[in-house]
Formats: sequence, C-alpha cells, structure tokens
Amino acid sequence: MLARIADRVSSGVQRYIPDAFVIAVLLTLFTFLVGFLTNPTEPISLFKSFGDGFWVYLTFTMQMVLLLLTGMVLAAVPVVKKGLGSLASLASTPKKAYVLTFVVTALAYYINWGLAVVVGAILVREVGKRNQNAHFPLLVAAAYSPTVLYTAGLSSSIGLTVATKDHFLADVMGIIPTSETIFHPSTIIIFAVLLITMPIFICFMAPKTNIKPYVEKEVPKKKGNDIEHADSPALKLERTPILGIVTGAIGLVYVVNEFMIGRDLDLNIINILFLSLGLILHRSLGQFGNAFKEAASSTSPIILQFPFYAGIIAVLTSSGLGQAIIDGMISVANKETFDVFTYWTAGLVNILAPSGGGQWALQGPLQVPAGMQLGVDPASIAMAVGWGDAWTNLIQPFWALPILSIVGLHIRHIMGYCFLLAIWVGVVTTVLLFFLY
Repeated sequence: MLARIADRVSSGVQRYIPDAFVIAVLLTLFTFLVGFLTNPTEPISLFKSFGDGFWVYLTFTMQMVLLLLTGMVLAAVPVVKKGLGSLASLASTPKKAYVLTFVVTALAYYINWGLAVVVGAILVREVGKRNQNAHFPLLVAAAYSPTVLYTAGLSSSIGLTVATKDHFLADVMGIIPTSETIFHPSTIIIFAVLLITMPIFICFMAPKTNIKPYVEKEVPKKKGNDIEHADSPALKLERTPILGIVTGAIGLVYVVNEFMIGRDLDLNIINILFLSLGLILHRSLGQFGNAFKEAASSTSPIILQFPFYAGIIAVLTSSGLGQAIIDGMISVANKETFDVFTYWTAGLVNILAPSGGGQWALQGPLQVPAGMQLGVDPASIAMAVGWGDAWTNLIQPFWALPILSIVGLHIRHIMGYCFLLAIWVGVVTTVLLFFLY
C-alpha cells in the first residue's frame, strides 16, 4: 500500500513541482509579499535587506562548489572508482541498494555533513550503475534523506555553537557541553530510531513496476589532439606526475598539522584534503584539470541559487516574519510541549531559511529565553531547533542541490518520496521529543 501511495505522490509531484530555481524565486517573492504585509510602512527596507543579504553566502557557495568538484575529481581516480565499485557491488538487490546507500551516507553525515554530500552522491551513482533494477530516484532519495541525522552528528552546527566559549547566547544560556546535546542519551535514541526505521520506510516505498534505472550523464568528447606536440616541454609538464605529487603533499602536511593542533573537521579542511589527494592520485596535472572541467557543469545550480536563499533569510529577519512565526508558536506552548512546538517552528522557518547556523541566530535569541522562563532545559531547546532545521531539509531544495547536480536529476524526481519521509520523520521525532525531553 505504501508503494502505491508513494508512486501516486511521486507522479503528482513530478507534474506540479517546478525546477529548484523556480522554487527559490517563488520563495523569494512569497517572502517579499508577506514581508510587505507584516511591515507595510517601510517597504524599501525589504529591498535593501535582500540586496545586502544576497552576497552573504559567497564564501559558503564557493566552499560547496569546491566540495563537489574536489570530491568528484577524487572519485574519478581509478583506485577510488574501483573501491566505490566494490562497495556498490554489495547492493545485489534493490532493497540492499536502498539500505546500503542510506546507511553509508548516514554514517558519513554523522562524521561530517560536508563529507556526506559527496559520499552520498558518488555512492548512489555507482550503486545505480550496478543495480539497474533499483528505482534510481528513490535511490537518490535514500542518499539524500540522512540529512535529517546531521544535527546529532559530529558537525552539528547548533550543538557545536552552544558548546563554544563566548558564543552569542552564552550570557543567556551559558556554555552547553556536547554531553548535553549531541551526545545526550535522548539525542542518541532519536538518531538510532531514525537510522533503523527510515531505510525500512524507504524499502516499503519501492515501486513494484515502472523501474526508472540510472542513466549515465553524457560527457562531451574533446576535439583535436596533441599528438604532433607530444614531446614539447609544455606537454611534458602537463603529463608528469611529479608536480601533482609534490603539491598534494604540501596540502596533506597542512591537514595533518591542523589535526595535530586540535582543529575540527570543517569544509575548508575537507576541501584541501580532497584537493591534495586528487593531485597525488591523478597521473598528471593535465588529467586532474580535465577531470575538473568535466565536473564543473554540476555546480551551476549551486552558484545560481544559493545567493537567492541568502537574500530570503535577510528579508525574513528584517521584515519580522521570522519573529512572528516563532512568537506565534511560543504563545501556545507550555513546559511539557515547548520542545515539540520549538521543533515544529524550526521546521517551518527552515523552509524559508535553510541554514542551521543562520536559523539558530534568528530563532535562538527568541526561543531560549522564552523556554527558560517556563523552566525548559536550554540544551533541549537547542536540539529541538536542530532537529526541526534538519527535518524539513527533506522538502527544501537548498540542500538537495549538490546531489541532484551530480546525478543529473531534478528536485521533482525525488520530492514525492522525500515528502512521505518527512511525514514519517516528523511524527517519530515529535513523539520522541515529547517523551524524552
């Protein structure tokens, strides 16, 4: 029955859900409209907020672009491709394909969400090649859906923020150690329940017929050749492995030294690690550069759409719309239900402002003092915001863009399955939050 429901929902979504860029523009216009209604006396401030905020994500955008490029280039190395192929070959049946993809990506999300973006995308592509009986959009959904688990992992933006000395809410809630957030028994239980039940739910959604297999994206063939200049000094420099090995070794020394002095895993470290390994393992700088060119087209949606979401977040903050949503939820909550309402509020705000750190900056100053007045533990408030932020990532195209870019699908292809998963995750997490916190 669930498979039939999933098939109907997926078919409906594919008909009515537009491209992810269209969704970003519609969300922008919706935020402006509500902003005008909320604050009609100063409409020009919304335009200023949008323009000023439009470029806030430039650094993050470039980090994500490099994350995808360096990850894909590293995956193109023969030894890495062989290893991924061996792992993917374990998925001998469609159900094994869904479960393997989900579990491996979930473990990667637990370690670091940036690492998981590349691991999930490349793994699902390799599994799809080897298991043509697996429904590929559902397989991609299985690789993307573990994004709801990152808030309990080692790179949890909110969990790490509140554990940092002198964080912006330290005067209100103090320093909250990770033992009370991401390593708290309640967080571990929620993580474990979702880790077990989500792949089962995915398997029940698998279509019985109308299998849509993986289709390899065509890579334009290069024109011309360099045979007549094969012995030129320039081409010898392009083809020698020495330059790449030496340059990559410099990057690896830097990475090792950073870890030795206590630096945590972050996007910059992952990028320079992937870049360095790619330089060392590719046979030449020329081969490395060509791999980058072939992967570059996959990053265009990120470059185009991330600035629009930065503008949306700025308008959401300046218009007072975000505060109105939060205040409305707080007004009907009590001590027993506060974390649940916080979770729902965070899920709603995340649809418009898909950024864990940005959402905590918006929601934390309002949610934490109100909860503490009711006697709610600030650590549980922080995790409720984190779970809510991760929950609606399932139906927010922002974080799906990287994996969709790599595998060549549109958001409409996976949104139906992600929507049903979001319902399941929302119900399960709501119940657990109510009884555990």
